[in-house]
Amino acid sequence: MRYRRAVEKIRILAEACEDLSKRFPGEEPFLLEAYVFGDVLRGADPPESVEVALVLNLPPSEVVWETTPRGTLWLADHLRLSKGGFAYFWRSHLDPVANHYIREPVRFWSLDGQDQDVLQALAERRLGDLPRVTSVPETQREQIAGELEVALSRLRSVHASYWDYDWRRENRRGGRYPEHELWEAVEGYLDLLDAGEEVLHWVVLPRRRSRARRGGSATGDRRGRRAARPGGENCWTGWWTTWP
Repeated sequence: MRYRRAVEKIRILAEACEDLSKRFPGEEPFLLEAYVFGDVLRGADPPESVEVALVLNLPPSEVVWETTPRGTLWLADHLRLSKGGFAYFWRSHLDPVANHYIREPVRFWSLDGQDQDVLQALAERRLGDLPRVTSVPETQREQIAGELEVALSRLRSVHASYWDYDWRRENRRGGRYPEHELWEAVEGYLDLLDAGEEVLHWVVLPRRRSRARRGGSATGDRRGRRAARPGGENCWTGWWTTWP
């Protein structure tokens, strides 16, 4: 995919977001904003993918890093995010959009409409003119600490419910399986833990104890590529990991 095609996909996504916002008049909107970041903002040609962050009208406890919040399977399908070329991430409207991975994002759509200045600047590669969202290191530390706490709570919740029959039945729908919930909870928690320990060089949690899980080993991209997910229950073999 060349840079020009990537910008075209962003414009098409902005139009789809705009269409969605007008489809249910009178209802409280679910999708609030859309941002682009990564390779496209660096002018890479070709970019590895079009990385976007979408802001939802949900609290942080329901938009845990690297997980799939309720209602987003339909939304990703409607916006054609799962058709290829996109790497997409969900954010709560009560959290900053930027984090340890989503760096200097640029908003190209909101409930006020498409940001034509941004879309035009992208098309003309005037990358220095883009209004980027930045954060200071002190804020990043506090943010990672808060997101890590929420991710750990999510991981413990999934771990405690994993073998519960009703929970497994509830989380087996729409092409997803209980294994997806566990995989995403682990991946999000470990990614935030890496950000705290390796990027910011600080420790916010007590030492964790190791527990061997039955099965082989598996690795995934902790950067959160949406393609790096187990394909279904039959493909799950387990892994060695560290549990809180």
